[in-house]
Amino acid sequence: MQKTYHGSCHCGTVKFEADLDLASGTMRCNCSICGKGRSWLIGAPQTALRVTAGEETLADYQFNTQNIHHRFCPKCGIKVFGHSPTKGFVAVNVSCLDDATVEELAAAPVKYFDGKNDNFKQAPAETRYL
Repeated sequence: MQKTYHGSCHCGTVKFEADLDLASGTMRCNCSICGKGRSWLIGAPQTALRVTAGEETLADYQFNTQNIHHRFCPKCGIKVFGHSPTKGFVAVNVSCLDDATVEELAAAPVKYFDGKNDNFKQAPAETRYL
């Protein structure tokens, strides 16, 4: 069921709200940035995310094909979301959701992607470390 969640970076400079359905599934990927950042993400249409504070402070990081903007707070360093303007989606950091209950988080299904090998249709052989 879709619900409006509120989230923030660690220091509270960046705040957002997002219309998400945790029960529809979350994702973990083994690509270099997700692996190093230990990302736990949920995808949504770009219109589902609204930054309510600190948008002007958000830093941007892009790499490789530069299709995704990885947005993070420059003060505390927390990546709050990534987005692709050309594809119209956001990937919200589930760990930044301030009002998601422990029960909602524990029940959220996780799908794994082998981004390290550009194989987004299959999970990597090992997922326990993700």
